[in-house]
Amino acid sequence: MATYKVGYIIGSLAGRSINRTLSKALIRLAPPELEFTEIPIKDLPLYSYDYDSDYPAEGKALKAAIAAADAILFVTPEYNRSIPGALKNAIDWASRPWGDNSFTHKPSAVIGASPGAIGTAVAQQSLRSVLSYCNSPQMNAPEAYVRFVPEVFGDEGEVTDSGTEDFLRNFMREYRDHIVRVLTVLPPRT
Repeated sequence: MATYKVGYIIGSLAGRSINRTLSKALIRLAPPELEFTEIPIKDLPLYSYDYDSDYPAEGKALKAAIAAADAILFVTPEYNRSIPGALKNAIDWASRPWGDNSFTHKPSAVIGASPGAIGTAVAQQSLRSVLSYCNSPQMNAPEAYVRFVPEVFGDEGEVTDSGTEDFLRNFMREYRDHIVRVLTVLPPRT
């Protein structure tokens, strides 16, 4: 069975982000064919097209990390009914300069956690719109708007509720299947 390299991006810059905790749970529950590497975004300067002719090291590192991945998993909070500015900034860096979009044909999935009842539903819709423009084939279902309950998620990714564990395990199986389908039809660019 093939192994797939998944780069994951956490939309929050906070070290103790609940979405960082969710990412640990997803990695623990993922099928063994998926290997994960975090793609950091916190050190990126604010994007400007003034950099397009001379990308800084942080922008080059981001693009190289995405290129090294077979697929991207976005784990994001919701800020003011949208995605965090740092995440949008990272996407802007990765999709530039014009004609060198790192997300083209790169399979992706979106998930996020919030203490609120609707999870990160609005942020995910905003992110999906951006990823559509970036030509990233997205896993459309199952959608996953996780209500974060501290008693359910351990600091190292343990999940104590069997229903939540089953749901997240299924989400990650579906994500693996999505990656396989996309890469079968759209082999990686060289």
